[in-house]
Parts: sequence; C-alpha cells; structure tokens
Amino acid sequence: MSRAGAVATSEPFDLVVRGERVLVGGEIVPATVAVRGGVIVSVTTDSGTDAVLASVSESAATRTIVLADDEVLIPGLVDTHVHVNEPGRTEWEGFASATRAAAAGGVTTIVDMPLNSIPPTTTVDALAVKRAAAEGAVFVDVGFWGGVVPGNLGDLAPLVEAGVFGFKCFLVHSGVDEFPPVTVDELEAAMRVLVDADDSLLIVHAEDAALIDGAPHPHSTSYADFLASRPRAAEGAAIAAVIERAGRTGVRAHILHLSDADALDRIAAAKRHGVRLTVETCPHYLTLCAEDVPAGATAYKCCPPIREAGNRDALWRGLASGTIDFVVSDHSPAPASMKFAGDGDFAEAWGGIASVQLGLPLVWTEARRRGVALARVVEWMSQAPARRVGLDSKGAIAPGRAADLVVFAPDERFTVDAEALEHRHPITPYDGRELTGVVRTTLLAGEPVDRSVPRGRLLRRGVER
Repeated sequence: MSRAGAVATSEPFDLVVRGERVLVGGEIVPATVAVRGGVIVSVTTDSGTDAVLASVSESAATRTIVLADDEVLIPGLVDTHVHVNEPGRTEWEGFASATRAAAAGGVTTIVDMPLNSIPPTTTVDALAVKRAAAEGAVFVDVGFWGGVVPGNLGDLAPLVEAGVFGFKCFLVHSGVDEFPPVTVDELEAAMRVLVDADDSLLIVHAEDAALIDGAPHPHSTSYADFLASRPRAAEGAAIAAVIERAGRTGVRAHILHLSDADALDRIAAAKRHGVRLTVETCPHYLTLCAEDVPAGATAYKCCPPIREAGNRDALWRGLASGTIDFVVSDHSPAPASMKFAGDGDFAEAWGGIASVQLGLPLVWTEARRRGVALARVVEWMSQAPARRVGLDSKGAIAPGRAADLVVFAPDERFTVDAEALEHRHPITPYDGRELTGVVRTTLLAGEPVDRSVPRGRLLRRGVER
C-alpha cells in the first residue's frame, strides 16, 4: 500500500471519497481521498481495491462518498479564459449564471477576463467594482485578469499588488470600444513593466490588425466569407510579434485561443530557444470544423475563427507534442439579439461561443475518439492552466491541495439541450450534439456545489486556500 500524507484518525475527516477509479499522479487507480477543512489531507492508493476501501474507516469521516463502478474522481477543472461580463453587461452573462454553469461542467475555478465588463478591469478602482459585483454571487472560485490598454502602464503594478493573475491585451479591435488594442511597441512597453512587477503574466489576443483590416469583410451568410475575413496570416504575424518582443524582454507571455495550426512550428521553436511562452486552445477549435458550419449559423462565430478539419487535426497533434499547453473555454456569451444580429450575417453577429459548462465532455468525446486518455485531458484542462497562473493548490488530487473534486462518468452519453444549460442564454453551436462524459457531482473545498448557495471565493494571485 502506498500512503501520501498523514492519516490522523483522532479528528474526524469532513469527507472521505473512496473508489476503484481515482486520478492520482496521472494514473487512474483505486484510492481513498480524505478531506479536512476544504483541503485534501490524505490520498491512499493500492493495487488491491479491498485494502484501499478499508484504509480509512467510515467512522472517521463526517461524510463518505463511494464511487459507482462507472465513475472516476478527477480534480476540478481550472478555466482561465471566461468572459463573465459583469458589471455593465450582466444581461450577457453575470457571475451567478457563469459560475453555476462552470460548476455544472466540473469547473471549480475560473479566471475572469477584464472585458466585456463596464468598466473594464484596467485600474485598481475598476477591479474593486468588479470584485464588489462578484462578492457573494459566485458558485466556484473566481480570480481576475487585469487589462493592458493604451495609456494605462502606470496602472499595471498597482493591479499586480491588488492580486490580478496577469494582464490581457489585444493586437486587434476587441469588439468593444472601451477596451482598445495596443500596438506592438505598446505591447513591449507593457512587457517591460510586467517583468519588474512580480514577474506578472501577459496574455495576448494575437491577430494582426493591419492584416485583418486588409481582408474582405462582406455582409454574408457564408461561413467561408467570414473565414476569409480572419486569415491565418493575421494570427501568424501577431504570434511572431509576441514571440519577438517576449524574447527581447524576458516576460512571461501566453497566446490566447490558438486557432491557426500553421503557427505551431514557430511556437515550438520559440520554446526551444527559451522564450517564456505558453499557448492555449479551446474546445471549439478541437471539436468543430469550418466545413460543417451551415450558412447563416452565427452560433459558430468566434474570433479567431473555427478553421478547417485538417487544421483541427494539427491542433490535436500540437497538444500531444506539448507545443500547445492547455485547453480552456473562451466562454464569451451574448444575448440572442447580438448573436443572431443580421439574420445570419456573419459580419453583424457577435463573435463568441458559450461553452464553460460543456468543455469537459466536448474535449473528452473527441479525445477518446482519437485514443487520448482521460488523464491527459484532465492535465490539459486542470493542472496545466492552474500551474501557469500560479494556483498551486488547484489541479491535482494530492495531499495539501484544495478538495476541488469532480465525480465524472466518462462512458455515459447525453445530448446537449441548450435550454437546459446554466448559461444565461440558451445559445450554443452544440445544441443537439451527442457527447460522452457526464459530470455527476462537483465539490468545492470538499462540499457539493449547491446551485442555490454561492460558496465560491474571490481569489488573489499568491493567496492560496
């Protein structure tokens, strides 16, 4: 028997979870997990199931969960790319609905983007406004990104001190006027500030504004026309600029929502040469393809766009090789009046896909079809994003880690019903799609998430549970 952590039976545990399939150290094994005070205090594993299930007596726990034969215990997912949009655009989503959706999808921690809220999180005062809106309203733990916009270099260090997890900027129009893009020179200036500001992280929406502006933008219901308006070259050029300036300054940099697989070789080379770079992609780029988008189906619109099937396959290879570091949702909802503006005109509709509740089954369904193990999916969607933003207590089932746990049925199938999702608006390109993998229970700090009782914390960088 292998024991990790001390099992002190003189004081009852708050929770013991026992089962034959628990994800520990990258492997699914029989294990018993003991929790006290919201923290995992012991993980006991053994090749003999009976020994494991007897390793912590039921009398030593206030509550015991025994996994069913078809269930796996995994760590809660960490989604570092969520647009909550509150305050100012709460009608788009909001902290309560976004975090209920997250919990329903097995996500126990999100980091909220600095836009599309009003005000955007570009000053300490604006961060305080956002935190006030979220206080007492969140069902999972929530951290916050700051924003880099023209003219706010002096606000960056104070925002670091206030606990943001890093800073987002755009190299192309963001879609909302109150969060304007920066030039490449402004990007580098921000990098130099952030290297000295507690080595903060800069995350970049990397599309080249000049190349986007120079592309055709017809009013059209054709997805091919929309795809041509966001060319691969724009993504590649912007990524090249980020790599160059990150290498020059030594900043920790991160490429958001990679859709262009042509950039993978450049990214891999930058990593080999010591650029402190990480890269994410999203479920929609891994599960959808341009060839299957119907005319006028603006529920599929996002920026950068969903590209062709061959590109999707290359992104999966990028994940397998480690060139792409992790998978997060880029949950970006909007009301139907915006998402379907123009009656199917891709030029008019809002670009963004709401998927925080569906990310795990989406990626797992496609991963298992490709022969990818569940443990690898969880690494991409939990441990890797947690590690990048410095959430050291998250992302693994191990002693000392937060007891953010998910009971997952990886073989159970279901059909997506947009009306049944916890998102504020029942809009998704996945409506009617059959997926595999059902989240049966989500536990935050060792307690099941109750959709009527918000118990999530507001997180600050460097402050752990």
